[in-house]
Amino acid sequence: MTLALVPDATALPLVLPTDRLLPNGMAIPELRAKYRAIENWRNVRAVTLLWAWTFAMAWVGAHYVLFAAIPVFILMGPMHARCAILMHEAAHKLLFTNKKINDFVGKWFIAAPAFVPIALYRRSHFAHHREEFGPDEPDIAFYRGYPCTWQDLRRRLLRDAVGISGYKNFKTLLLALTKPTSRRISGEIMAVQVVLFGLFWVVTGAWWSYLAFWWLPWMTQWRVLNRLRALAEHGGMMRSDDRRMTTHNVTQHLIARFWFVPYNTGWHLAHHVDMGVPWHHLPAYHRELQEAGYITDGITFRSYTELWRAACSGAPTTNSAN
Repeated sequence: MTLALVPDATALPLVLPTDRLLPNGMAIPELRAKYRAIENWRNVRAVTLLWAWTFAMAWVGAHYVLFAAIPVFILMGPMHARCAILMHEAAHKLLFTNKKINDFVGKWFIAAPAFVPIALYRRSHFAHHREEFGPDEPDIAFYRGYPCTWQDLRRRLLRDAVGISGYKNFKTLLLALTKPTSRRISGEIMAVQVVLFGLFWVVTGAWWSYLAFWWLPWMTQWRVLNRLRALAEHGGMMRSDDRRMTTHNVTQHLIARFWFVPYNTGWHLAHHVDMGVPWHHLPAYHRELQEAGYITDGITFRSYTELWRAACSGAPTTNSAN
């Protein structure tokens, strides 16, 4: 039986506080320090492997065009997903314990290559965390309009896949170069793209490799993955003080974790209960919430496809702006 997008109140047992969790679901101070500990080496490895795999795949795609170009193009979608989640960690100041290093790496090695001004992203993302679905929710266009029909979702995903959504984002970035208030931020991002263009060319020997294996996947398939992930996180939920009413909980499987919810970001309800928990501790914190009875099978989708089916079980919608 497919779950409803918004859980019924009977599926939300009032089990908090416990001897380990506070009324808001956060761990008691003694445990919270353990869950919030940042393991720098994990993030050094994550950032290093992100770029090592990106350039290695680009090299293969450029040297074996006939057989490898299309698979590499497709596999760059998950690389952009990894950029997005590591940027998210940096925005929360959870990438490195040293805040200057956190912000430097987050800006120049992750956010700017992903075409994102991290300072603006951090501000809007914290508005999202302050009150999901509140008046300052920056991502409401991704979350409203569900349940919809399959035709609705296909239309949105097709718009993403052919680059219409990406074009709007890229156009905004280029127009920002003409405005004194945003020229510096946009200029920094475009300067990093020029550096990336050169690095792709040097590594692969093909001038077009940056366009085919970085910019074009960002313009197209990354938009599809990002929409599906956003839908799986908050699509069709509602404003509430209970995070179980604002954020979905989905059983994690290997393919989904590889493809669009890397670095444990699929344990998203746990993240919204305590946004100070780094990605490498989210599974353990999720289990803590499960053992307390806060997260139950009654609010857990068995897979992302089950959630997407529930999101496409309604009438046609016309109120989605994105």
